[in-house]
Amino acid sequence: MTLQVIGAGLGRTGTLSLKFALEYLGFDPCYHMEEVLADGPNKIPQWTQVVNGRQDWEAIFEGYAATVDYPGCYYWRSLAAAYPNAKIILSRRDPESWFRSVNETIFSPHMLGMIDHSPAKAFFAGSVLADFGEHIADHDFMVAYFERWNQAVIDAVLPERLLVFEARQGWEPLCAFLGVAVPTIAYPRVNSREQMLDLVGADHPPSAEPPSFEAIGAMLKQRLAAQREAAFAGVSA
Repeated sequence: MTLQVIGAGLGRTGTLSLKFALEYLGFDPCYHMEEVLADGPNKIPQWTQVVNGRQDWEAIFEGYAATVDYPGCYYWRSLAAAYPNAKIILSRRDPESWFRSVNETIFSPHMLGMIDHSPAKAFFAGSVLADFGEHIADHDFMVAYFERWNQAVIDAVLPERLLVFEARQGWEPLCAFLGVAVPTIAYPRVNSREQMLDLVGADHPPSAEPPSFEAIGAMLKQRLAAQREAAFAGVSA
């Protein structure tokens, strides 16, 4: 199997919903940050090598048909070159809404504190957080970064290879782009800001003893299963 779809959209742009949507459409499985963390002992070392300049995409994406969200999105240019027949999806949302979401969840002080004490620190610092530095909570910097990122993808990818997509658009543009039939069920909508806040524990201070990879993995595997069930409640794929 080779990658058929590459997500170039940043995290918190509906990427978990898009993962489930792509899998429902047959582009299964789809790589996502939650799967990286769910299998940290195996996947974090692979991505740490990528950060250090050793990109073995075939090993990382073996068995996967698609990738969305971090960390794949950060390397979308390299992936697009490595998989020239893959289509590119730029998931995006309103920039102000995106900033509020990341500021309260994946880039919150609590989450950054957990990362700083984590065995995955080098991976996050070299990819997910690499472009932000001390500006990660700066509204104007982050909104401008988000808009530059999206425009860079649009400018670099041939129009026939690119779909600029927002979750509120639902199945139709996604299915037309991928050349598949439109499902009769509702487009999945999961991983809201409220759900993410519950996950990161924003109301609690980061622990000096962060959970082990095994504990994090077990929690995220359960969460992925629950989110997938919620996305297609009562539906047989």
